Amino acid sequence: MANNDSYKKSKIGEHSLKPETLMMSYGYNPQLSEGSVKPPVFLTSTFAYQTPEEGEESFHIMAGRKPAPEGNVGGLIYSRFNHPNVEIIEDRLSLYEKSESSVVCSSGMGAISAILLAYLRPGDVIVQSAPLYGGTETLIRKFLPQFNIQTGEFINGLDESEMLSSLRASTKKGRVAMVFIESPANPTNSLVDFAALMRVLDIIEKETGHRPISVCDNTLMGPVFQQVVPQGIDMAMYSLTKYVGGHSDLVAGAVCGSREMLRPVRATRGALGLNLDPHTSWMISRSLETLSIRMERAAQSGRKVAQWIAENPYRSAKLLHPDFIEDQEYKNVYKRQCSGPSSTFSFVLDISKAEAFRFINNLSIFKSAVSLGGSESLVCHPASTTHSGVAAELRDLFGVSDGLIRLSIGLEHPDDLIIDLEQAFKATF
Repeated sequence: MANNDSYKKSKIGEHSLKPETLMMSYGYNPQLSEGSVKPPVFLTSTFAYQTPEEGEESFHIMAGRKPAPEGNVGGLIYSRFNHPNVEIIEDRLSLYEKSESSVVCSSGMGAISAILLAYLRPGDVIVQSAPLYGGTETLIRKFLPQFNIQTGEFINGLDESEMLSSLRASTKKGRVAMVFIESPANPTNSLVDFAALMRVLDIIEKETGHRPISVCDNTLMGPVFQQVVPQGIDMAMYSLTKYVGGHSDLVAGAVCGSREMLRPVRATRGALGLNLDPHTSWMISRSLETLSIRMERAAQSGRKVAQWIAENPYRSAKLLHPDFIEDQEYKNVYKRQCSGPSSTFSFVLDISKAEAFRFINNLSIFKSAVSLGGSESLVCHPASTTHSGVAAELRDLFGVSDGLIRLSIGLEHPDDLIIDLEQAFKATF
């Protein structure tokens, strides 16, 4: 959409408006759409130019032959490249993540693919934190090596020396082009210390003359409880399917970062046809208006549910909820990087897979399903679903055991969720 200060106003005088306020109007000018208070769905494949000169200029900008105007991504051409609905949510998501720009894609895996294909080349090495979401693990460990892109990993993201050792070892395989992390990680809620990672990247840059790009999957916390770009990470990646969409009725993804960093990602999105459709973009713009209150309410309920599990009289459970992890180093990093715990967490029981399945089958309110961050509460057994494609020895190494059960707390009353858990504990154990 054309740049216009009147509908991209983020301050009143010296007062900076909060994201919750800006989600209602930022990036959309009603006067360009018959005065409609809410953005319409722009169901068009192509856009008309006033002159052929305008069309030529738009293609120069979209192809990267000319820079886009300040605060803009260029003219509207074709909905595979951009359209008003996707530009609105890119503007608004950038406000929440506190990044300069955003690129929205047709899925979270589409966003990850756009990042990897934009920046990795044969002979490069990508170093990952572990665990990652199962789909990401598969893409990095099984897909990329087919194109001669090698991998490395570190498990303890709170240990600066382990991260440095991993990256140094990886430089022997080739150019370490990227470090891809997930913090907090799905499903263990393990953290990567961003400040420590930045110091490690400084050392690698000094030793090799090349600084690896840093990417963080910020789906579990962000953008309400954690913003990673302001903390030095080059790109934040999101599965918008989860909390941002928030109603388990759409699939989408996004990448946030500087305009320059996202330029090749945006080009890759257009070349591969990874843009998000107008209707789903419109649905996300509606969800962004309630994002903060949904995540805050779900986090409050999640704390209450986690507290009950920690104190339950039926079976001892190890709780993988950020507020209940006792490690002091973890607490320090969590306090520094995050402003809240979100509402997705796991607990680990000393039980077999069959017993875990029996427990899940005894639940009434919790739906047994993958994904997370929706308005309904979900229960998942990652070892047999989302992470089943990860080798068993790696799952054991990461702590994704048969006794690990993941909960995504939704918007039901927490007392009802606790009653459901209690009756399932009683019936199972």
